[in-house]
Amino acid sequence: MREPGSGPGAVLVRTVGVVLFSTLLLTVFQTPAQAQNFLTRHARPAVTSGEAAFVSRLPETQTLRIDVVLPVRDQAGLNRFLQDVYNPASPAYRHFLTVKEFTARFGPAQEDYDLVVDYALRNGFQVVGGSRDGMDVQLEGSVTSIEAAFNVVMGVYQHPTENRTFYAPDREPTIDLPIPLWHVSGLDNYSTPRPALVRSTQPRGRSNATTGSGPSASFLGSDMRAAYYESTTLTGNGQYLGLLEYYGTDLTDLTTYYSNVGQKNNVPITLYSTDGTSTSCVYPSCDDTEQTLDMTQALGMAPGLSGLIMFVGSTDTAILSSMSSYSPLPLALSSSWTWSPADPSTDDPYFEKMASQGQSFFQAAGDSGAWSSSNYPYPSEDANVICVGGTDLTTSSAAGPWASETYWASYGGGGISPDHIAIPSWQQTTGVITSANKGSTSYRNGPDVAANANFTFYVCADQEACTANEYGGTSFATPMWAGYAALANQQLSTNKGTTTGIGFVNSTLYSIGLSSSYDTDFHDITSGCNSSFCAETGYDLVSGWGSMNGASLITALVGVSTSPSFTLSASPSSLSVAQGSSGTSTITVTALNGFSSSVSLSASGLPTGVTAGFATNPVSPGGTSVLTLTVASSTATGTYTVTVSGSGGSVNESTTVSLTVTTPAGASFTLSASPTSLTVDQSSSGSVTITSSISGGFDAAVTLSASGLPSGVTASFATNPIAAPGSGTSHLTFTASRRARTGTHTITITGTGGGVTETTTVSLTIAR
Repeated sequence: MREPGSGPGAVLVRTVGVVLFSTLLLTVFQTPAQAQNFLTRHARPAVTSGEAAFVSRLPETQTLRIDVVLPVRDQAGLNRFLQDVYNPASPAYRHFLTVKEFTARFGPAQEDYDLVVDYALRNGFQVVGGSRDGMDVQLEGSVTSIEAAFNVVMGVYQHPTENRTFYAPDREPTIDLPIPLWHVSGLDNYSTPRPALVRSTQPRGRSNATTGSGPSASFLGSDMRAAYYESTTLTGNGQYLGLLEYYGTDLTDLTTYYSNVGQKNNVPITLYSTDGTSTSCVYPSCDDTEQTLDMTQALGMAPGLSGLIMFVGSTDTAILSSMSSYSPLPLALSSSWTWSPADPSTDDPYFEKMASQGQSFFQAAGDSGAWSSSNYPYPSEDANVICVGGTDLTTSSAAGPWASETYWASYGGGGISPDHIAIPSWQQTTGVITSANKGSTSYRNGPDVAANANFTFYVCADQEACTANEYGGTSFATPMWAGYAALANQQLSTNKGTTTGIGFVNSTLYSIGLSSSYDTDFHDITSGCNSSFCAETGYDLVSGWGSMNGASLITALVGVSTSPSFTLSASPSSLSVAQGSSGTSTITVTALNGFSSSVSLSASGLPTGVTAGFATNPVSPGGTSVLTLTVASSTATGTYTVTVSGSGGSVNESTTVSLTVTTPAGASFTLSASPTSLTVDQSSSGSVTITSSISGGFDAAVTLSASGLPSGVTASFATNPIAAPGSGTSHLTFTASRRARTGTHTITITGTGGGVTETTTVSLTIAR
C-alpha cells in the first residue's frame, strides 16, 4: 500500500497528450523554467536524518502510480468565501458551490492543468486518471521517470519503528515548471493506513453485551438510529453518503448481516475505485471488517438513502479528490481510517473544497486513548474535519431509546494536536477551553462530537461467522454521524426545496454547545477518562460536546423554516402483513407556519401484487387518512419501503412505511443434506445437495448460508436463494485450501425466508 497523502485521483480524463497549445505556452516551454518547490513537504524525517537505514536503490524499472495535486487558485478568496458561507448573518449563508462552480472560481486554471499533463507526458509518464475538478493528475511511470521529473533519488529504507522496509525519495522533490504544485502522492509507502477499529480482549466467557436487539444483545445499526434519532420521519431520502476506504469489500458480508438480523437493505451500494485499486476484498488475502461495519452503521442511521458510495483507493489524495468531485455529490462523508502523512496540511485543499460545496466530512478520533505522535492521529487532528470520539451507550431496552452514556474509557481518541495544528476560531470562544477540560488555547483540540464505540456491536465480515460484542471503535461512531448528517441534509433540502447540505458544521456545533439548548440537543458525557483527559460538563477532550440527542439537534443544525409547509408521518411506520391479507397505517398531515392547503396523497415503491388505498384523499391541513396496503397471495415475501408522498400549496413532503410481507400462519419448510457427511482433502473440493421442502402453503424464496467453517475452507451455493415457492435444491461446494484446518467439523446450513428460519447440518472432514 502506498503512503496516504500520495496517490491517484478517480475520473479518467485523458490518456493522450495535449495536441494544441497556445502560442504563450509554446513560448514558455522554449524558455528554461525555474525549478519550483512543491508547496507541501514530502521527505520523511527518518530518511533525511539517517534514522532509517538505507538498504538499496529502488529498481529503476519498477513502476509506480503517483498523483500530482495542483494548488487551490486564490486561497485568500476561498478563505473569505468560507467565512461568508458559514456566517448566518451573511447573505451568502449556505449558498454552497457546485463542483463546477468551485473549479471555475478556485480550481486550477485549464492552462496550468494542461501544463502539468504535458510535463508528465514529456517525462515518460502515462496519464491514467485525475481531473481538473479533482485538482489532480494521476500518472504511472518508472522509477527512472520519477527521479528525472522530480529531481530525487528513490531508495529503499529500513522502517525505524516497524519490521519492514519502505521506499521514499531522498530529498524534497522539485519540478522544472513555471508554476508551483501542491503535492505529489505515491512517492513513499512509509505510512500504512489503519482502521479505527479494535477487538475486545475481554476474557472468554465474559461479555460486553448491553441492550442491543441483535444476537447476544449486541447493537445493530438500527439500534443506533432508535437511540440517537428516536424518530421515523427522516430516512436520508434523496441523499448520498460516501465512505473513505483503503480496501474494497465483499458485499456478501453486508447481505449476511441483514439476513441474520431479519432486516433488508434497500439502499443501492456503489463500489468506486478512485485510482485503480481493487474494489473486491476476499478473505484471507483481504479483511473487510472495517468496510462492512462502516456500511451497516451508516445505513442503520439513514436507511432511506438514495445511494451509498464506497470510495476505494490506495492514497488519501486519490480518494478525497473523488469524494469532492463525484456525481451525484455525496454531502455526508465518513472516514474511519488514520494515517501519517509527511505534511499535515496535505489534504486541506480537499477538506476546504468539501466545505465550500456543503459536504460534511466526519473523521474517527482513533482508539488509542489520548493523541500522541505515535498513535496516528491524522486526519483526526485536522482543523477542517468533524472529529468523532467514542462513548459507551446503554439504551432503555432492545431497539429502545437512549438511557445513559459514558466515555469509552481508555480507548476513545482525543486530545491536543501532536502536529501543533493551530486552534480554530470556533474553539477560541469563551467557555470552550477551560481549566477543567485541560484543553489547549493554542492548538486544535479534539474530538468535536462522539457516539457509541464500545465492544457492543454485531459485525459480519470476511465471509466467516459473524461476531457479537467483540468489535468496537470510533469506526462505528463516525459513519453513524455521517448517517445522522444525511437526515439533517434531507430536512434542510425539504425546507429549502432544493438539494443542499449542512456542510462543515463545527462552528454551528460549538455555538449550540455554548447555548441554552445544549442539553436539549446533545447528550453531555460527564464520566470516564483516558490517560490524560476526562469527560466533563460541556466540552471535553474525550467526547467533545457528546452525542446527538434525537431530532432536536437536527432542528438546531438545520434551523426553523418560516415558510408555510407541512409534514407527513405514519403510525405505525412498520407493517407486517401475511400474503393474501391487508394492513393499515394512519397518515397524519401536520401544518406548519400557517399552511392552509389540502394535501393530495399517493404511494410509491409498492412491490408486485400490493395495492394501496387512502380512506380520505386529499386531506385537510392537520387531518389524517388511513392507508390500507393489500397484499396478494403471489407477492414475494420480504421487507419493502413504501413511500407516501403529499403535495399541496407548492410543497411536497413524504414519509415511509416499512412493509414486511410474510407467509400465512402454518406455512414452513424443511432443509436436508445429502450426503450428511463429506470428506475433502486439502487443496480439493467436494459437494453436497441441499434440499428445501415446503408445507402449509409456504411461498417464499429461501436464502441459504453456511456457518461453522474451519479456517481455510470456503462454501458456495450453486443456487442461492432457492426461488419461490422455496421448494428445490442447491449444490453446496466446500473448497479447502492447502492449509485448511484438518479434522471433522459440524457445518450448519441455515435457510431463511418468509419469516421462517430452518437449519440442517453436514459433517465435514478435512483430510491431508
